[in-house]
Amino acid sequence: MRINVDELLLGVAGVSATLLGTFIVGVFFYIDTDMHRRLMASDTADRYLRSGVRWVFVVYALALFASLALAALDTIWGAAAFIALSAILAVSTVDTGRRMLMKGGSGDSSALLVNQWTSTAAVVVLIVLPWIIGGWAPPTSAFVPSILIALAAGFTSTAALIMSQFDATAAMVDS
Repeated sequence: MRINVDELLLGVAGVSATLLGTFIVGVFFYIDTDMHRRLMASDTADRYLRSGVRWVFVVYALALFASLALAALDTIWGAAAFIALSAILAVSTVDTGRRMLMKGGSGDSSALLVNQWTSTAAVVVLIVLPWIIGGWAPPTSAFVPSILIALAAGFTSTAALIMSQFDATAAMVDS
């Protein structure tokens, strides 16, 4: 059985759009409560959390818009969308990593710390992988593994952000 790459990309775009929409709803509910201010140990941790949320938006956007561009447009336009979104993701990754390294950046959450380093490695891999697989002019199919890595990294980062809030709530209850 042969996999139709365009159908796969459209399916990945649908999953990414669903995860992005759910993430947006979760962030709005979290912001709407006053709990997020009480749980943040410091302004540094709050800035890191904001940077992490921005990173998740960007990685889901890469999975969504690069998939759609590769499925609907010529490969060159899909590659251009992938390159542009990868550049934004790289800048966002550096910003999030810089904020995590600040004293108190990740709060007391080991989930955020581990996730930050694994996500940074995943970003490096997903940015270069299409050109390793497909050469200077990669075909559409060469972008699929990178898009799947982006989707997985977004999902694990969402889980890490949620777990960090559970950790902060548990610490608040203990004290």
